[in-house]
Amino acid sequence: MPTRVYISGELRPHSECRLPSGQAHHVARVLRLAPGDALTLFNGDGAEYDAVVVRIAGDAVTVKVGDARSCARESPLEIVLGQALSSGERMDYTVQKAVELGVAAIHPLAAARSVVRLTGERAEKRVAHWQAVAVSACEQSGRNHVPPVAPVTELAAWLERPAAGALRLLLSPAGATGLRDLPRPAASIVLLAGPEGGFTPEEEAAARHCGFAPVRLGPRVLRTETAAVAALAALQALWGDF
Repeated sequence: MPTRVYISGELRPHSECRLPSGQAHHVARVLRLAPGDALTLFNGDGAEYDAVVVRIAGDAVTVKVGDARSCARESPLEIVLGQALSSGERMDYTVQKAVELGVAAIHPLAAARSVVRLTGERAEKRVAHWQAVAVSACEQSGRNHVPPVAPVTELAAWLERPAAGALRLLLSPAGATGLRDLPRPAASIVLLAGPEGGFTPEEEAAARHCGFAPVRLGPRVLRTETAAVAALAALQALWGDF
């Protein structure tokens, strides 16, 4: 499979364009592609574009864009993930794998037991980083729609947001119901996963009050970076495209 490269902005078939600096460096210095090598470009509009490297000058890479084609690789399930903030590579891992597993959007949430506290410019930088992780996951997995990573939001405020008709699920070791016990959802799914220490009893109560049904993932307690990923895989196996 040709190397997939994300480009923000319009892609015009049968025209030349220069790759952004980061992608150009990766193509020229890491992958060591040469003129004549094939690429696949996408910009999030749902299509992907054949392309060929035509010139490399240092870290500047020019490609010739070919035909656009529509490829259906999105999950039939629309799943929005509300993920309580976790530290460092754990959050990166969750974002990466959630995108690979077909999530439609990711909402980072500040919870009482979140180890990481993000506000202001620091929060904006982390969200930009997670969005870049999502882009890389799309490049790897073949997705042509890039799921948005929303700004960091306080859990209480996020819980109050409307989600008409959605099946709301709270991952909880204390849940009495497993995913396989649920009926097939008629609309979208909103999945809520906690931080390293889990949600407080007050937060779980608030989530239930807002319509989230507690569900368990077997008899074992999963780490925060495992729980949402396992749930997404199970949902895809139950009702998605696995």
